[in-house]
Parts: sequence; C-alpha cells; structure tokens
Amino acid sequence: MRSERERLHELIGGWPLPLAIESDDDQGSHTRRLSESSAMVTERLQLPVTRRTANAPAERIPAILCRPVGEGPFPVVLYCHAHGNNYSIGKEELLSGRPALREGPYARALVERDMAVLAVDLPCFGERCGDTESALSKSLLWQGDTLFGTMLRELASAIDWLDGRQELDATRVATFGISMGATLAWWLAALDERVLAVAEICCLADLQTLVDLGAHDEHGIYMTVPGLLAHFSTADIASLIVPRPHLCAVGELDSLTPPSAVAAVAGSLAIAYEQAGYPHGWQLLVEPGSGHVETPKMRKSALDFLQKYLVG
Repeated sequence: MRSERERLHELIGGWPLPLAIESDDDQGSHTRRLSESSAMVTERLQLPVTRRTANAPAERIPAILCRPVGEGPFPVVLYCHAHGNNYSIGKEELLSGRPALREGPYARALVERDMAVLAVDLPCFGERCGDTESALSKSLLWQGDTLFGTMLRELASAIDWLDGRQELDATRVATFGISMGATLAWWLAALDERVLAVAEICCLADLQTLVDLGAHDEHGIYMTVPGLLAHFSTADIASLIVPRPHLCAVGELDSLTPPSAVAAVAGSLAIAYEQAGYPHGWQLLVEPGSGHVETPKMRKSALDFLQKYLVG
C-alpha cells in the first residue's frame, strides 16, 4: 500500500531519487565568491540539483550560504525565500530582506546563534527570473508536473548537497520561511523526514476554507496541485510532520491566512501532537492586529525556536 507521502509525491509530479551529477570539484558546487568578516562567512554558490529524469540536462542553482567562522560542524537552516510579487529578490532576501520582514534580513541573526543558513533561487526568482511563473506553471502542468513540486525537489536537493560539506551538519537541518517560503518550509518538512524542525511565518491555512471564503486567489499559481483536495486536507499534510517540532506564526488580520482557515489546521495539529505524546511540539503564535508581515515577536519566536531545536 502506498504511504501518504508517496501519494503526495505523485500529486506534485513525482519525487525522484537523487541522481548523480558530475561536478567540477569534490563538493559538487562552484564557489563564485567567498567573503569573511569577524563573525560570518558568506559564500555564493552554484549547487547541483536532482534532475527530473535521467536524460534531463544537469542544472546548477544559484545559492547563498552563510555560516559562523570556525570549523563546525554547524546545524543548518534551509531558508525558503518568499514570493511577494517581486521576482527579482529570490535568495537575496537572506542578506537584504524584503518589506514583509520588518525586522530586517535573517542571515546574521541566525549565524550569531551558531547556525549556518542556506538559501537558493527557486524557479522564476532571483537569477532565474527569466521564466515567468505563469508560463512555467502551465508547461509543467501539461507535462504532468507542477511548479510547486519542482520547487520542493530543488529544496530537497539542497539538503542532499549538505552531505558534502564537513563544516555543515546534514543531520541537523530545519526549514524556515515567510509567506511562500513558509508554505515550502512546512511542505518540505512533511515530505522529507530529514527536516528536524520547521518554523514558518504567514502562510499556514486550510486550502478548502480559503476556497470557501474566496481567498484562495490571493495565493500564487505556483501552489496549484491538481487533485490535491480530493485526497488531502492541509491538516493531513501538515500532520506528516508530527512529532517533529513545528512553529507557526500568523497575523490576525492577514487575508492570506484568515482566522477560520488557520483554526481548521491548528485544531487538528494540536490533537495530533497531543496524541503523539509531544504536545509542545506544535506552537501557534497569532499576532493581534497584524497582517501579512513579520512582527518583533514572530522574529524572536522563530530564532529562539530554531536555536532550541538545532543548537540545543
């Protein structure tokens, strides 16, 4: 019998096993530029990505890695960038932030807490913004694939790559993101058990409730997974993370996460974590009077959470 994860893999377009990609160096990546300060090492990389099929051409994904100075090995936060209808930002959000991140970028804040952080340009964003979200979504759907599944496979490939770096601890990986990045962060944790914990801001909501409220169209087409709601609720998917720790922070007035859509997921997850004997593994923070933006309390909660479960 197929597992729930296998069913999800099929719906998002398949989840192929990692395929070997020839590389020009022992780490399977090209370091284009490395800079070091007294507190942080920053590398700009080209990472190999797991190919969709054996015959597909090898592709390298632009990435940024920030880590503390020293030998490590350091735990890693896989940082999933947001959407925000600004396709030029991508991975640069890690270093430069974006308007929704009212407290600024995350790179130095994570490194100061003894964590490394890796961000990649997902399809249509950053250095890869030549393809439009609409065009790529349509072409992938016609081929039986999805843009959402492609993004998730690439993020999983980034975890594969961590094994090649001695200063990084591939056994201690968490995912994090805001908005689209939040959605990708918790979906990846549901699909990939290598993710030990997930912290996500401004994007956990029951999809059927969004449809019922007419709020689903505020989300990007990248999220389209044909047939998903015929088989899974949002809570069904998020429950695959149990008992691994999951922090969700949302704004009370965020139209992308209406209270009833959040409650439909949160109630089920609270029960699932309680039944698993880990009631504190599920943490929900609802910020009164806040919209689709990070607040100081969300920032502190996310950093404390990631430090607790990755660093100890």
